[in-house]
Amino acid sequence: MADNTDNLNSFRALALQVTCHAVNQATDRLQARSLMLNSINHLAQQIAASIAFIGFDCRLIVLPEYFLTGFPMGDSLAGWAEKACIEMAGAEYEALGKIAQKHKIFLAGNAYEVDPNFPGLYFQTCFILDPSGSIVLRYRRLNSLFAPTPHDVWDKYLDCYGLEGVFPVAKTAIGNLAALASEEILYPEVARCLAMRGAEIFVHSTSEVYNKNLTPKDAAKITRAVENMAYVVSANTAGIANIAIPIASADGGSKIIDHRGIVLAETGAGESMAAFAEIDLGALRRDRRRPGLHNLLARQRFELYAESYHQSHFYPANTMLEGEIDRKHFLQTQQATIDRLAQLEII
Repeated sequence: MADNTDNLNSFRALALQVTCHAVNQATDRLQARSLMLNSINHLAQQIAASIAFIGFDCRLIVLPEYFLTGFPMGDSLAGWAEKACIEMAGAEYEALGKIAQKHKIFLAGNAYEVDPNFPGLYFQTCFILDPSGSIVLRYRRLNSLFAPTPHDVWDKYLDCYGLEGVFPVAKTAIGNLAALASEEILYPEVARCLAMRGAEIFVHSTSEVYNKNLTPKDAAKITRAVENMAYVVSANTAGIANIAIPIASADGGSKIIDHRGIVLAETGAGESMAAFAEIDLGALRRDRRRPGLHNLLARQRFELYAESYHQSHFYPANTMLEGEIDRKHFLQTQQATIDRLAQLEII
């Protein structure tokens, strides 16, 4: 068997569907950290058992959205940052890195994270750990209704991380990896900007309502795969425990979709490792380099659209650069955007 540091044209990936144990009811940071550690220890067992079942050519495992904490419910920005947000070089990443290192895998997930460059705020961060246990990709969600994003502090964020830090792509032994956060599967521009930078596999950590009928997000997963000629590995939660919302409200439907839009594997509800499949990078790369109608990437004419984007101003940037922000800010800003677009007769 090839060493995990060798470039691989074919390997297996797993969208691991696990229960999220929320920390909302934790009384303080210490109790929340204890709950997170329990989740990581349980994950370590599940990952080891899943690899033993699937096979040791399983090189990529994707975890659901905010799998360590759940999401804030009534917490202030500062309160959630203190209780539930992990540090960029924190113990949680170290513990997850040891799992990646032990099993020689790339481990992707999503967490709320604080950044010393932006005191008083937090970001929802998609991360990828490599087989050495190091973080090789950190992507901050750009579109969120109730959480700060890089766009809300846009000028400073660009100064800190540059545009490549906004749309990062990790070039690894298992291909060019990029991340999409949950609802962002509905925003074609995010995936497209990552595809422009060479993304071949989108890891998609999500926590969404699962339905046997085709949902908008599931339709978007297929569309993002086809239009960007890329794999989508989408891991949903198996429910969110310890909050008032019924546990199975976001449960099921983790899946892997290939660059042709074919669903290779999918699971139903409940904790499951059934959503695993082969990633055939060789086939993807051959298709990307083959002329014809199907090669949508090579046929893109971005100059056609650039000026329209440049002239259009919808949701404003830099609204969280100054002063303390409370949660009503998000809906107020959206309402102001709707009012302005209505006045301009755009909507």
